[in-house]
Amino acid sequence: MKVMMSLLAAAGVLLAGSAMAANPADLAKSKACMACHAIDKKLVGPAYKDVAAKYKGDKGAVAKLATKIQKGGSGVWGSMAMPANAVTDAEAKQLAEWVLAQK
Repeated sequence: MKVMMSLLAAAGVLLAGSAMAANPADLAKSKACMACHAIDKKLVGPAYKDVAAKYKGDKGAVAKLATKIQKGGSGVWGSMAMPANAVTDAEAKQLAEWVLAQK
């Protein structure tokens, strides 16, 4: 019985982890990020490659971008404001890491 409970607990952890590890590109699409951004060209907002280049080497970039994703902001890329987005802390971090990985 203990072995069965341990296996069920392990399966639950694996399933929770796989839900969290969703494809960041799909997450960006589902959260409407791609309505204003593209990977390699400026739309309403900057290209993700340009964002990654701007923050290259910045150790605090993930936290900065995750906050900007959740709360919105303006002034970094011009006068157009980025709206706040309804994402969890984990989703914001995942999206920020993905954006910074674009080359």
